[in-house]
Amino acid sequence: MRILIAITGASGSIYAQRLLDQLDPALHEVHVMFSQYAQQVLAEELPEGLKLKEGFQQHGHRSMNLPFASGSNPPDVMVVIPCSLGTLGRIAHGLSADSLLRCADVVLKERRKLILVPRETPLSLIHVKNFELLLQAGATVLPANPHYYHRPTTVEEVADTVVSRVLDHMGVEHTLGRRWREEPE
Repeated sequence: MRILIAITGASGSIYAQRLLDQLDPALHEVHVMFSQYAQQVLAEELPEGLKLKEGFQQHGHRSMNLPFASGSNPPDVMVVIPCSLGTLGRIAHGLSADSLLRCADVVLKERRKLILVPRETPLSLIHVKNFELLLQAGATVLPANPHYYHRPTTVEEVADTVVSRVLDHMGVEHTLGRRWREEPE
């Protein structure tokens, strides 16, 4: 599978890191791109930096010279994690001012999977209307709302409750936690 992971300047860098930790470059072609402000937030939230596996390809947000900026070469799935509500709004309205936004536009128009993981709260009516537009366009809006069924005890385990749902929607097999009502081994 060809996977594009986009990281924005919203708080929640741990979600991006935990997702990247679950992806195997031997099984999937993984590309990572960053919004204009992503690096600033990553530096605050992950002082040791984002850890990328060898084989992941990185792209900046300024160049349109990347594989997924054209409908002739879309990824199979694009995940924006965490997704700022500003980025979400620009995607909802088809604004393609940089390569991250253009790639999301391509994914939507080519009817591929676009998964947006907003973390911000509270929501305004504008945000809800943007969610509505994206859902109508075929995107999956998967808010970073962790669950506590299995009593996570670390921040990573809490983040994994969201990441496991993202992986499910991507169609990527994983072993993050038990399923609801699944017996422990």
